[in-house]
Amino acid sequence: MDRPVAVITGATSGLGRVAALELARQGYRIGTVARSRGRAQALVADLAAVTDEPVDVFHADLGLISDARRAGEEIAGRYPRLDVLVNNAGLHAFAQRITAEGFAEMTAVNYLGPFVLTEALRERLGASAPARIVNVASEASRQAKTLSPAEDLRRTAPYTRRESMPLYGRTKLMTIMWTRELARRLDADKVTVNCCDPGFNATGLGRDLPGSAVVRRVLNTLRIGDPRKGAGIIVRLATDPALAGTSGGYFSVRGARPLQCPEPGRDPYLQSRLWDETVALLAAGPAG
Repeated sequence: MDRPVAVITGATSGLGRVAALELARQGYRIGTVARSRGRAQALVADLAAVTDEPVDVFHADLGLISDARRAGEEIAGRYPRLDVLVNNAGLHAFAQRITAEGFAEMTAVNYLGPFVLTEALRERLGASAPARIVNVASEASRQAKTLSPAEDLRRTAPYTRRESMPLYGRTKLMTIMWTRELARRLDADKVTVNCCDPGFNATGLGRDLPGSAVVRRVLNTLRIGDPRKGAGIIVRLATDPALAGTSGGYFSVRGARPLQCPEPGRDPYLQSRLWDETVALLAAGPAG
């Protein structure tokens, strides 16, 4: 394989789609993890307009840990090298839904699935040095005022639409904390990992919110929440030579300005605890 390889989750729409198209234009072979076969086919057709490289689709629901692990194994088996992994897929659920494996769906899609996928690909990324991991977080992480890893990872209680924002923010805070801890566990000369706040994007409106499609059309008409801006910081973290060797960072969509991890997740000890609790949860299951 002569071209570098980038695997992107959540590339069938929104930020991920724009980022995939731009990386393809820059010469990357694109692989995507997608749940919807129809949307995946549409993405492949769009990419065919900008690249003559084959596009690889790995069908999986990242809300299922077994699917995330299988997708990682399939990706590692497909590519002799992997240069970029972008964990972009995300979900803002306005009511609690529990996966078939017993996890809160929003926690599974936004944090546990990406964690498992990345762990399944760590060896391949390390063997492809220099490689990069980009995790998409959110300004909503500031909505999480408390964090208790053992309890919050297992939280499956019902919630209201109003209560969904801090819970969504907590999953994104976990993403930032995981990025920091993973950076400490990786050799930055081989693999770097950074995360970003992609800003407000109209495509990021929750699919469950009544009328969201109408709101998106209005915002797109007014050119508010343009996903090209959010995709820009993703692509920059994946490719910019100036960021080679930079690891453990959290960057703003506004000029790639470095951001601090919001409280209450800033303490490295708590970040390490989140990692340990995540590993224990995945080993034992949600009731463990």
